[in-house]
Amino acid sequence: MELVAVALAFIAGLSDLVSGSIPLFVKLKAEWERYIIGFAAGSVLGVFFFEMLGDIDVAHTFLFVALGFFTFYLLSKFVMLHSCHHGECEGKHKAGWVTVLGMASDNIIDGVGIAVGYAISPLTGVLIALAVVMHEVPQGISSGLILKRSGFKTQAVVGAAALQGALYPVGAALAGFIPQVMHPAVLAFVAGDFLYIGASDLLPDAHEKFDWKVVGCVILGAFLFLLIETLFKTG
Repeated sequence: MELVAVALAFIAGLSDLVSGSIPLFVKLKAEWERYIIGFAAGSVLGVFFFEMLGDIDVAHTFLFVALGFFTFYLLSKFVMLHSCHHGECEGKHKAGWVTVLGMASDNIIDGVGIAVGYAISPLTGVLIALAVVMHEVPQGISSGLILKRSGFKTQAVVGAAALQGALYPVGAALAGFIPQVMHPAVLAFVAGDFLYIGASDLLPDAHEKFDWKVVGCVILGAFLFLLIETLFKTG
């Protein structure tokens, strides 16, 4: 597998480390959290609709899209994979190291998605990596809050964020063992994951309260990726 893909996954992992450490030092305003989550939702959905669907034969891989969607729906309900609603992180949720591993489990899949996407098209791999970075910011902040409120010390929170981030390049490296003939199916599975994260996880969090600025952030996130794709493919 291309070393560039592993490097992209490593960058995605750094976003986990940085965002997971933010709650230890910075208290974000509620409205800014929603703007960040809205932009992340638009980014993930933008990559799904404008890039990933074009790289898979949906007629033959739609079952893998559905499998990816429902797999991460089930995981999110059992192990809190992604962002929690504003305010929930502060008292309702508790976590231990088993939860940390559960929250990190999809990072391996995202790492695989970055590498497989890069193998299919370098632009696809780069855009998937960018979208992962975008959705890791709210996820990492929520994870850091959950761990902090669960009694984790500063070193433990940073260590958990580092562990979660390290699984991206691990996934990218493991992707090298996936036969090329299976790449469309794997990318379709990851696309289902992205669809769930964007539409069913991030988007409802962003719209806990209606705000036109949040709507604008969602649209901006989606069409920024459309613009990037258009510029690269016509350049």
